[in-house]
Amino acid sequence: MTMNWYPVINYDNCIECGSCINKCSHGVYEKDSAKPIVIYPEGCIDRCTGCQALCPAEAIQYYGDTGGTKTTCSCGSC
Repeated sequence: MTMNWYPVINYDNCIECGSCINKCSHGVYEKDSAKPIVIYPEGCIDRCTGCQALCPAEAIQYYGDTGGTKTTCSCGSC
């Protein structure tokens, strides 16, 4: 199955704070050394922007983002 929506981390902006890992309730992220990595893009809920909203460095963008209406899911952050 092709994923049409998932987060991409801009490591030039990432400050390795772990907010995305700690707040994502969908298991999308994991820490590799000090950096967060996307390990389970399939877990990302279509149009959930919770991790992006919490990122203080604005380092998270979404592949497939067309600027449409965002979704509110069970993460409590979007």
